[in-house]
Amino acid sequence: MMGRRKSKTSNSDFAEASSATRFEDADHDESMCEHPDLDKPVHDDDSMEVSFVEANDKTSADYYFDSYSHFGIHEEMLKDLVRTKTYQNVIYQNKFLFKDKVVLDVGAGTGILSLFCAKAGAKHVYAVECSDMAERAKEIVETNGFSDVVTVLKGKIEELELPVAKVDIIISEWMGYFLLFENMLNTVLYARDKWLVDDGILLPDKCSLFLTAIEDAEYKEDKIEFWNNVYGFDMSCIKKQAMMEPLVDTVDQNQIVTNSQLLKTMDISKMTPGDASFTAPFKLIAERDDFVHALVAYFDVSFTKCHKLMGFSTGPRSRSTHWKQTVLYLEDVLTVCQGESIVGTMTVAQNKKNPRDIDIMLKYSLNGQRCTVSRVQHYKMR
Repeated sequence: MMGRRKSKTSNSDFAEASSATRFEDADHDESMCEHPDLDKPVHDDDSMEVSFVEANDKTSADYYFDSYSHFGIHEEMLKDLVRTKTYQNVIYQNKFLFKDKVVLDVGAGTGILSLFCAKAGAKHVYAVECSDMAERAKEIVETNGFSDVVTVLKGKIEELELPVAKVDIIISEWMGYFLLFENMLNTVLYARDKWLVDDGILLPDKCSLFLTAIEDAEYKEDKIEFWNNVYGFDMSCIKKQAMMEPLVDTVDQNQIVTNSQLLKTMDISKMTPGDASFTAPFKLIAERDDFVHALVAYFDVSFTKCHKLMGFSTGPRSRSTHWKQTVLYLEDVLTVCQGESIVGTMTVAQNKKNPRDIDIMLKYSLNGQRCTVSRVQHYKMR
């Protein structure tokens, strides 16, 4: 994946349709959101820049667990207030779900979610973490006086046995860039099928992937067209690779040219691992005359088992998270007029050699007044 851009975020407010649903800011003391229609994009009106560490040339399988051994990645996630405060509010404001229940925390990291659950009255919490951060999590649990409630287990979910036959709740923060990158979802589904009681609860239990389109001439020129002339030399062979690698970055909401289209909603309590690979149609309708240089994917997360529906969005009209958005640059510059549609399909699949990587195939076409184009592009997140 390509690295991040300089922030172009505007301080201006973005007008929202009166019918749009939204999640409140995660640090709000009350319930996070009322979100009755998961098929609609969720909007907020705040944003901030979050740092992003570029991936090296290893595949995600090579560095996945090693990367989570370093405190830096946990610091970034813990300081993501949208992420962490949402989980805290879900747990603290729904203590009736946790009281005297056995909880499994999949991919526990520092153990923060396990500590929230223990403080909310859980009978026992099993915090499973595969990286060396498990040793720090044990110390953190002991330091905070929860050793009698939280048991940290080091290892892969698929390779260890719990001291109990079943658990009442599975909680996990498994979402990756583009929702599915790093493929921790399959680990959660494995834990669900092996340990969750029949009427057990998954937190979160629904996630939705969305697509929109943006004008991004300045940054595409800087990141993609740059390779055409590098100090007088043609390095366009690298441009082809750069086009295939999605960019994880924060997009200015004012760059958005079209509506948002729901691609896929995943019900984590019912889906199978194969459901994470899919082909979904889209129709993006231009809201103004402009140019389109890229499509942008983002996701919403919902906790529907709470007393009051709660969750958050990682969209460009919401407060920024460490997930940012995923930008897929188009080979064509699309000239769109208001009301015209970019139509197509997106196919998402695990990479056959490395299931933590994602292969994306994008088919798109525009038959407009000033632009007619039809193309297939392939991307790889690694």
